Amino acid sequence: MPEPTDLPSRRIAAALRKQIANGELKPGDRVPSTRQLVRDWGVAMATASRALAMLRDEGVVITRTGSGTVVRGGRRPEPVPLTRSRILAAALRIADHEGLEAISMRRLAGVLKVAPMALYRHIAGREELEILMVRAVFRSSPLPRPMPAGWRQRLEAVYRLQWRLYRSHPWLAELTLVTRPPLAPEAMLHSEWTFAALADLDLDPRTRMRAALALPALVHGLALGALRELHAEKETRLRNEQWWATIEAEAAELLRSGDFPRLAELGDPEPGTFGLSGLDEAFELALGHYLDGLAVTAGRLQ
Repeated sequence: MPEPTDLPSRRIAAALRKQIANGELKPGDRVPSTRQLVRDWGVAMATASRALAMLRDEGVVITRTGSGTVVRGGRRPEPVPLTRSRILAAALRIADHEGLEAISMRRLAGVLKVAPMALYRHIAGREELEILMVRAVFRSSPLPRPMPAGWRQRLEAVYRLQWRLYRSHPWLAELTLVTRPPLAPEAMLHSEWTFAALADLDLDPRTRMRAALALPALVHGLALGALRELHAEKETRLRNEQWWATIEAEAAELLRSGDFPRLAELGDPEPGTFGLSGLDEAFELALGHYLDGLAVTAGRLQ
């Protein structure tokens, strides 16, 4: 996929880089703050922050307590040899802090202080990088050994672990489509455990296959909801409770119309009901109910 070269954040970073190169900004000088960049360039705060992050990743500037972001001075340390592990570690750090959309081969090259083409001697391209990222996340939290004895305990172990991985690495949901799963052995083991657990139930082959699709789809759907909530918080700069407060009057008017009696009788939800902590509770409820249903289904088919 071609990488955009004219993003506002890249233009800002290039302009600051030029000022440093021609001596307008000298080692130790403070570079414009994010607020100053917002005023000067007419961009969003996130765009200004991203521009400074690029320069920090390249080692051009550093952040000092009490001084803000300043031009780096002095001799730079000897470069560390480039390896696949270093590339992968950098990609994971960026994705965890800024999301999958922040990753590009150019950005990684800046972080690692190498030419972009040097990356391709270790990784074929973005597709291979994404597979390696999925494998690394699943490998970092393996399934428990020995395998739990009961079918329900096995499924709970698999899908609670998956939920923890999605919550720790929200971007993972974008790379683990249920209908087009990545060929990552560490993730495939979750499917193997699922079928091993379902084999203990008296289910016909079609029902077993549907259950093996429904369970990861349930978790993945909630994980996408958590990812969208994080994106919404970033875009609106409002936490979930704050956003609900902005529409409270409009929502109250709709509920007073009489068209939604069941919604109206609910009253004010508990704090956090629709936020990320609410999704954690929704996951446990949904998983428990689905497994209860599986037990009932298996009993009816006996």
